[in-house]
Amino acid sequence: MRYLPLSDADRRQMLGVIGANSIDDLFVNVPAAARLTGNIADLPDHASELSVERQLGAMARKNMAAGDVPFFIGAGAYRHHVPASVDHIIQRGEFLTSYTPYQPEIAQGTLQVLFEFQTQVARLLGCDVANASMYDGSTACWEAIVMARRVTRRGKAILSGGLHPHYVSVAETMAKFTGDVLDTRLPELVAEPDTDSLIGLIDDETSCVVVQYPDILGRIGDLTALAEACHAKKALLIAVVTEPVALGAITSPGEMGADIVVGEGQSIGVGLQFGGPYVGLFACSEKLVRQMPGRLTGETVDAEGKRGFVLTLSTREQHIRREKATSNICTSSVLCALAWTAHMTLLGEKGLRQLAAINHAAACNAADRLSAIAGVELVTPTFFNEFTLKLPKEARPVVRALADQSILGGVSLGRLYPGVDALENGLIVAVTETATKEDVETFAAALQEVLA
Repeated sequence: MRYLPLSDADRRQMLGVIGANSIDDLFVNVPAAARLTGNIADLPDHASELSVERQLGAMARKNMAAGDVPFFIGAGAYRHHVPASVDHIIQRGEFLTSYTPYQPEIAQGTLQVLFEFQTQVARLLGCDVANASMYDGSTACWEAIVMARRVTRRGKAILSGGLHPHYVSVAETMAKFTGDVLDTRLPELVAEPDTDSLIGLIDDETSCVVVQYPDILGRIGDLTALAEACHAKKALLIAVVTEPVALGAITSPGEMGADIVVGEGQSIGVGLQFGGPYVGLFACSEKLVRQMPGRLTGETVDAEGKRGFVLTLSTREQHIRREKATSNICTSSVLCALAWTAHMTLLGEKGLRQLAAINHAAACNAADRLSAIAGVELVTPTFFNEFTLKLPKEARPVVRALADQSILGGVSLGRLYPGVDALENGLIVAVTETATKEDVETFAAALQEVLA
């Protein structure tokens, strides 16, 4: 039985209120080429379950799985080894369907996990307090920009050229609805981040400066001077971390004066998963906590003096009056946050530092081997596990040629910045603990052949 809650008259009335003539008017912003006008090509109208399984299986086999070939793709999503015990933990019944813990008396397990998650994130990012996760790194970045506007009462954000272009794109989309002015720029294929130029742009209208650490090219800059310059103009420094494993080896942004630190937590506990779902990290200084989006889990005691956990701060529109809410996207990916916490707990501080050291050593070896190829230049002499190469020809067709040889050889800057001639020869290469010496040698031999 079909569920049709609205009559045609109801629909006409709703369309009239919003000024649309038809349902189709609601989709005018979708390009015609992206609209489906008929049946999906090559798919029958109906089929047996067995037939569907076979057909979808055949389609899936056309994918090149990250674990089946030499894999050097990064640029915001990284392949790390996730222990089997993480998957076992998150599939326990008390966690598998975890959602917003409205009733703390029956959600102590979820609340305790979120409490531990917050503690781990705050310590890792070098901040006083962290929330109970966001959707992903890009939306966390935008939420930080909006938070800076609330704190400073200014509407201009300066975005570093080293910030991931997808994060910039999300911010530009959202800024259309808030009126924030975003001062953006492109990266340059040079060894150092654009710190000095950013400092020169800060003025009395600036709400925040947003930088990535390490940045999109893999460069690691000292944020101390930039933080001081922001504070001198009463602006905030927002640092974005897309590879949290790096913080097992390098100084955290919070320690260098960043006011808000956000990031993508995918590297720890969460697989690549075709780009999501992921888990956003969000931390800040204690004085800004009242303006922080999302939820904050706290520890307390019950009437009998027993340890317990509650939602200490809930600033969603579902918890308070909508006009008072600091965010409306904070349902969050709690299951991914649980996976993050389980993996981080298994690693511990010592294990994280060891993992970071392994990543850095592997990346250094790969950078030395690849930059020894004739015509290949290492742009980023200082990096963690990701670096940028400048090839003697456009990188996009090189990446395709490597894929034809079953090698996923990094991300071309031409793909991230289409039409920017100065960047088209750039290739971002990520090397984690999952890349073997044999993988690096296979990559190097194939790259040399493709460039010949």
